Order: sequence, then C-alpha cells, then structure tokens
Amino acid sequence: MNRSKALLHYSLTRLALAPIMLWLISTLVFFLLRIAPGDPVDAILGNRADFAAREALRSKLGLDSPLIHQYFSYLKGLVHADLGLSLNNQESVSQIIAKTLPASLELGITAIIVAAIIGISVGLTGVAKPEGKTDLAGRLFGIGTYALPPFWAAMLIQILFAVILGWLPVGGRFPPVLETPKGSGFLIIDSIVSGNINALFGTFRHLLLPASTLGILLSGIFSRSLRINLEKVLNTNYIQAARSRGITEKNVIINHALPNALLPLLTIAGLTISSLIGGALLIEVTFSWPGIALQLQEAISQRDYTMVQGIVVVISSLVVLISLLIDLLIAFIDPRINY
Repeated sequence: MNRSKALLHYSLTRLALAPIMLWLISTLVFFLLRIAPGDPVDAILGNRADFAAREALRSKLGLDSPLIHQYFSYLKGLVHADLGLSLNNQESVSQIIAKTLPASLELGITAIIVAAIIGISVGLTGVAKPEGKTDLAGRLFGIGTYALPPFWAAMLIQILFAVILGWLPVGGRFPPVLETPKGSGFLIIDSIVSGNINALFGTFRHLLLPASTLGILLSGIFSRSLRINLEKVLNTNYIQAARSRGITEKNVIINHALPNALLPLLTIAGLTISSLIGGALLIEVTFSWPGIALQLQEAISQRDYTMVQGIVVVISSLVVLISLLIDLLIAFIDPRINY
C-alpha cells in the first residue's frame, strides 16, 4: 500500500471511529449527570416549591419518563442533529451554542497565536544562548507559566491592568455603549467586514486581557517543547554538516533546524486544544467572557442536563475533528511519517 492510500485509509478509519467515540462520550455524560447529586426541578423552582408544581414541571421537561426512554430519546435527537431544548429556559440548545461558540473560538484562536509567538520566541532565545542566564530565565518561564493557576493569574492581571492602571476593561466581550456588529458572531471579522473601526477597537480592548492571560499560560508548553526539539535537531548529522560548510549559527537554527523542530509543535497545538477547554472555562468565568465554557459552567450549576450534554458533544466533535486535521497536516508536511 503506497503512502497516499495508507493516508486515505487512516483518515477514513478515524472518521468512522469518530461517531463511536462521540457516542461513548455522550452516553457517559448522560448517565453521570443523572446519578450526580442535584435535581433540575429544584434548580429551577427551588426547594420550597409544592409537590404538584414540581411534578408538573418534571412532566413538562420529560424527566418523569423511565431513564432508558430518556436515553433513547436523547440518542434519537443526536442522530437527527437535534440537541434538544434547555431545561432552564426551553430555548434551543443548538441556538445557544451557536451564539456562544464563536466567542470561545475567537478567544481560543487568539490565545493560541499569543502562546505560539511568546513560546517560540522564548524557546529560540534559549537555544541561541544555551546554559546562560537567558536560557535559565526561559526555562523558569516555561515551568512557571505551565504551573500557574489560571484563575489566580487572571485575577492578578485584572487587578494590575484593569483596576490599578485602568488601561483595559475588567471583563465582558464588547463595549455596552456600542452596537454589536451583526454577522458571523466573530466580532473581529464582523467589525472589519462592516468597516466599524470603533467596534474593532472595542473588541480588541476586551479581547486583549483574557487572550493574553490564556496565551501566556499556554506559552510555556510551546517554549519547552521547542527548546527540547531544537536541542535534538541541533545534534543531528545534517546540522553538523551545515556548520562545517561555514553557515552561521543563526542561519543554521532558523533555516535548517527550526523547520524540523516545529513539526512536533503541531502535535502540541492539537493536544493544547483539549487543555484549552479547561483553561478557557476559568478564564471565561473570571473575565465574564460570554463563551461556551461559561455557558457550560452555568448549565452545570443549574443542572441543565440537555445543555451540558449538547455542549460536551459539540466540544468533543471539535476536538476529534481538529486532532484529525492536525494529524493529516503533519503527514502532508513530513513525508517520513507513515500510517
């Protein structure tokens, strides 16, 4: 089997396994929510509601039917791409996710760009002057940012730049005094398309603190990975041959070593997507960012089963899809990889 056919077979296999993986995840979430302490009816009506009102609401929400019937009804909805209605407000889960997902994607993409820029810069600086003070500072930066609690770092940055200095807003996604640009839900793109400079500036001001905080926390992963991979690549024979030809160390690192050292960073970027969800939850809560992670936190606190299930399915689908795309991209860039 040649490489193209092997890659196609691998891609089709991954795509075929994706529905099974999503079914397992959705099933696990469904039953864990039902056995966890708490009742959606209590979350909506409170503990003091009378028995008749509680039973009427339970019947309206479909929670009075046997658990197995609820499960198969849930699976039937997933097959038809129907995530159901929120137990809290009877609004379509798909519509709520469509409103909040662009905010999280905008925050996450910006944070990964910030993380890559900072991480690659720190990693390259350390390799250029190994075992020096700069290299030591870079290593400490990588360890420190990786170990720093996201909520604590977010609060410190809020206090410094929003409260003490007053340079940036403390939270939110868009200035309340301006009209939100309509379109895709990605406010940067919508502001550019509409030509609204004030909206674009306001969006950047609100995005800067949460994206920078999350990006800095993730940058340690990039810097440490790049540092380790560059060390390995710089000890290979073809790098020694390049040095022996009189090529400067700067050109050796940038033109010869860096392209090969960057390939593992694509894998790191894919794995970062999963960790980004947990980090984004804390960042969105701290900065009151109206994204899908904040929506998930609210749904869990309200025992909104259908909302939690829908968000988990969407996030899992994104992780599976992004992982597959990154694997295919790595295989396309590096012909040495076989599947």
